[in-house]
Amino acid sequence: MTPKVIIPGGSGFLGSSLAAHFANLGWEVVILSRSIKPDKRLVRFVHWDGRTVGSWAAELEGSTAVINLAGRSVACLDNEINRKAILESRVSAVDAITAALNTCSNPPKILIQASTLALYGNKGEVVCTEESPHADDFFAEVTKAWENAFFKAQYKSNPRLVAFRIGFILGAKGGALAPLSLLTRLFLGGTTGSGKQYISWAHINDFCRMCQWAIQTDSARGQYNACAPTPVTNKVFMKQLRQALNRPWSPPAPAWAVTLISKTVMRVNPELALKGRACLPERLLKEGFSFNYTQLLETFKDLLITQKNV
Repeated sequence: MTPKVIIPGGSGFLGSSLAAHFANLGWEVVILSRSIKPDKRLVRFVHWDGRTVGSWAAELEGSTAVINLAGRSVACLDNEINRKAILESRVSAVDAITAALNTCSNPPKILIQASTLALYGNKGEVVCTEESPHADDFFAEVTKAWENAFFKAQYKSNPRLVAFRIGFILGAKGGALAPLSLLTRLFLGGTTGSGKQYISWAHINDFCRMCQWAIQTDSARGQYNACAPTPVTNKVFMKQLRQALNRPWSPPAPAWAVTLISKTVMRVNPELALKGRACLPERLLKEGFSFNYTQLLETFKDLLITQKNV
């Protein structure tokens, strides 16, 4: 029987990458989304609202796994309306999936939930593993509520539960790397703010393989940091991006300028660029997952040069 994976909230960069990964393996893929796109080979789009159980629930019957990515993007201004939407969209999606699963006679055996490394807060040079203390800022509180809704839900079928605390995922076809590489090509790829904030990154290929590994590894359970074992500072990140794109030193962007542009032009929270954390995927490494990409410069060259020329 052909394996089938359901990806709620899968119409964006991560979801489309996962869909392509599993479709290339010959799996059937169903993306649950508010916006319906044309179906592709082995990939179908099914409408859902992210809050209530509807006809989409029938897709879960007999499926292999669910990978839930649903949630309002954090790339927005920091205000009460957006904060409420960010929190509610995450918890409501988890609740709807739980309710739908409990109607199945043959539900999936594993649920994978997106989470975030923001749980650890802005830790400077302190290295974080899955056992590190949690922060108490807004993004950390959202992450706690998100994971609690997932792990403390009442599941009738007792599925395996895995949460990936996702870092800065690098891909050639989406995410933040495209605008960063464009700025760098325009000789604007300088250090952001102090440059001391850490970026815990991963190649999109490795992230897709993490999800496949979790599905196929019966012992995989609980929370995992989804990042390469080689976090770097923003200063190093931008330097190696310039190196990959053959660009010279570029003027830094001071924190005040990043804040101004973020709030007035990009309409996003400047903390996304000015804060960070150094995280290690301790559990993934201990449990046998092998990364294909651990060197940032190699990753940049693969995504921005090799894949561009394929």
